[in-house]
Amino acid sequence: MPITKTSNYDIFYRDEGEGFPLFLIHGLAGDHKAWLNQIDHFKSKYRVIAIDNPGSGDSSPVTKPCSTQDLANTMLEVMDNLSIKEAHIVGRSLGGFIGQQMVKTKPQMVTSLVISASAAKVDAIGTRILKNMKELLYWRDNWTEWATHSAHLFFSPKFFNDNPDVVKAVEAIVGDENRSKESYLNLNDTALAHDFRSELSTIKCPTLIMAGLFDPICSIECAYEMRNNIPNSELVVFENSSHFLLVEEYEKAIATLDNWFAKN
Repeated sequence: MPITKTSNYDIFYRDEGEGFPLFLIHGLAGDHKAWLNQIDHFKSKYRVIAIDNPGSGDSSPVTKPCSTQDLANTMLEVMDNLSIKEAHIVGRSLGGFIGQQMVKTKPQMVTSLVISASAAKVDAIGTRILKNMKELLYWRDNWTEWATHSAHLFFSPKFFNDNPDVVKAVEAIVGDENRSKESYLNLNDTALAHDFRSELSTIKCPTLIMAGLFDPICSIECAYEMRNNIPNSELVVFENSSHFLLVEEYEKAIATLDNWFAKN
């Protein structure tokens, strides 16, 4: 089991393929397995590194409050430990928050930034949803119940209705009772506190924003805000997707990323 030690956490990672590095950072409710399809696709052309965030998978738990800046520092340490001087940073949801801070802290290490289903700051509805998710886990102390009460927010109505097997599989993953509840509660607060709006204009690297039209957690309005304030940015809207656009419109997402990496 590959583990690299940083100042605050032991981080599990997968490192596959050869070529220019892609560094993949998952969201609040996942771990590196959220990227398995992307790893399989890109490892023939790139060196693909997918980590378990602190508090997720086989990485150290998050036992006290932390900021997205703290998490970004950890990711940059991981890159240093793996002798990665520069990479495409791909962040989904919370991973997008972390990626923003990585660019601010060490812009020379970020060739391009991909922000998927994310925001500079979650808006009012996203804030309400995250607080509801946190309260549900705190009150019920049960991941299975949390999963069945939350999964409909990850998918568009059509995808949810048409793909019950996929929804069930996702509920099983995020409903795993081995997940650290303390870590999730702390990281939920981390996500709620993230506010990069005043610093968006400082991002100078090429930036791709991928947004689901039906996403209530990181809304399309949040995507437009980033597109309008990051100077060298492009926005691709996934018109049939919600928060899990990488699953709902997988082929379009892969084609979008293929094109992005090729030109940057």
